[in-house]
Amino acid sequence: MRPPLRAVAVLATAAALVTGCNSGSDWSRPHPKPIAVGTLGPGFIDPAAPPTPEGTVTPQPGSWAGVRPSKGYRVVLLTAGDDRPTRALVTAVKDWAEHEHVDLRTVVAGDGNDLVPGITRALEMGPDLIVSVGNDLVDPLALVTASHLSQQFLVVGAELAEPTHNVTAVDWSGASFRGEGLGASSTYDPDSFTTERCAAAIRAGVAAVLNDLTGIVIWLDQL
Repeated sequence: MRPPLRAVAVLATAAALVTGCNSGSDWSRPHPKPIAVGTLGPGFIDPAAPPTPEGTVTPQPGSWAGVRPSKGYRVVLLTAGDDRPTRALVTAVKDWAEHEHVDLRTVVAGDGNDLVPGITRALEMGPDLIVSVGNDLVDPLALVTASHLSQQFLVVGAELAEPTHNVTAVDWSGASFRGEGLGASSTYDPDSFTTERCAAAIRAGVAAVLNDLTGIVIWLDQL
């Protein structure tokens, strides 16, 4: 005998509620401090000459591949713009998060008036890391990040002109947007935002942050 349609609807609603509750963790609850699982390979940095604040390191390709975040890593992808390089980076971050089982949430900042509020929304979520994608966010980040030194930021495909110790960047010759009226460099090349380079950028940047190599620029020309 088939159950009444009302009973079916009630059961379906209950199942949907359970699924929704299990779709992501409650970020209002404390969780263990994230750690690096695995170690950096030879050539990521020179142990005899560790990077200085605001310095640039050029790691050997793949030297970051053995590092991933511990379970429950909370990341906010903060993004602005719809140009092809930005879309490529967004895809790379989402693919990385899915592969590494990262608890990822996304904040999309709208027009110019929404850039700083977008950063504020990301901060209010209390993530372990905020990953910024999109050149439009560089100048607003320069205004905000120095006032939130306990929050780690990772800028991918661009960099801040004068980052504080909580802002790490991954950049290369074809990207290198620095804001503050400096704009894009003469070597800017949208075609340099390849799937391979974007995937390397998020992995290298997170590996650096997890190993407390922050406030620096990771230069990825050697790919």
